[in-house]
Amino acid sequence: MNITTFAKRLCLLVPLLLSPAAFAAEMMPAPPQLAAKSFVLMDASSGEVLVENNGDQRLPPASLTKLMTAYIATLEIRRGQIGENDPVTVSENAWRTGGSRMFIKVGSQVTVSDLLHGIIIQSGNDASVALAEHIAGSEDAFADMMNKTVADLGMTNSHFMNPTGLPNPEHYSSAHDMALLARAIIHEDPAHYAIYSQKEFFWNGIKQPNRNLLLWRDKTVDGLKTGHTDEAGYCMVSSAVRDGMRLIAVVFGTSSEVARAAETQKLLTYGFRFFETQTFYQKGTELAQAQVWKGTSSQVKAGLAEDLTMTLPKGQLKKLAASMTLNPQLTAPIAKGDVIGKVEVKLEDKVVHSADLIALDAVEEGGIFRRMWDSIRLFFYGLFN
Repeated sequence: MNITTFAKRLCLLVPLLLSPAAFAAEMMPAPPQLAAKSFVLMDASSGEVLVENNGDQRLPPASLTKLMTAYIATLEIRRGQIGENDPVTVSENAWRTGGSRMFIKVGSQVTVSDLLHGIIIQSGNDASVALAEHIAGSEDAFADMMNKTVADLGMTNSHFMNPTGLPNPEHYSSAHDMALLARAIIHEDPAHYAIYSQKEFFWNGIKQPNRNLLLWRDKTVDGLKTGHTDEAGYCMVSSAVRDGMRLIAVVFGTSSEVARAAETQKLLTYGFRFFETQTFYQKGTELAQAQVWKGTSSQVKAGLAEDLTMTLPKGQLKKLAASMTLNPQLTAPIAKGDVIGKVEVKLEDKVVHSADLIALDAVEEGGIFRRMWDSIRLFFYGLFN
């Protein structure tokens, strides 16, 4: 495939990581103004923040904290450190924890799976403490695990002191960080993510509903979690899918249970109405072949390290143009993942995004005669190019 053909083809393929503000403002209305302290609307596929207000402000997250508690629990399950059916003995400390409850009994044994449902659906503080103690031995040790995971996920404005979200001056997060956490939950473990869409959970003779009102009001919503304390106000992290596009909406500090659902719905409606997201190629897809000198092979496949995904205001796709350049003097040995070229995406005359093309395979150094012959060819290549 020549460069011109590839550039034409790539116009439909390259991910746009530019802020929507770079596009003409007259093409879409201003984002909704929400009655909330902080909010973020994120495209789940690309991680692009479409709308935000005070998105990095550090605020008390209340029971949104339990998203991290549940994330670590499912991570430990996937790693084989704990099992879904493992019995967990409920400590007095867990049983006495105040706030919302699953109503587990001190000294009883509850499976990891049931506790996970009690955390996600019933927002049980008692269940959160019991599972944290089972995983790490104590709440303090579990908080250390939480903050290690905060760093791993790039949540730069979060710090956790407990697995429940009960108030503590050093316990905080942000709308942007919660969107990052929700994205990890959605993408890394679809099986456990299905729990977040369940509308109720029955335990110990008590049936409790999921507090996410949007699960009843909007059939496209399938998660995630609500939270409330007097200090935090009413908070929510929610996600929905329409026509293959998934959005994550986070609101902090609304005035009521009804308000947090209504404000979240405004964000989701705006995002689905005025933006589009599409993944054209997954990472590792061959986009071209580059010539290799002095190697066991004369060519190497070129592709991108990340999925080709774009998020942009509707109707803007036709305004993009893209081009590709490959290093003309690639010399073996070449390791898989080595940078061998670049893609540039332009809006009019401005480069709005660039990405490295990488080698999808390794090419070992060729034999002595191959290296000598290619050295001669490279000499004349340099003279005429």
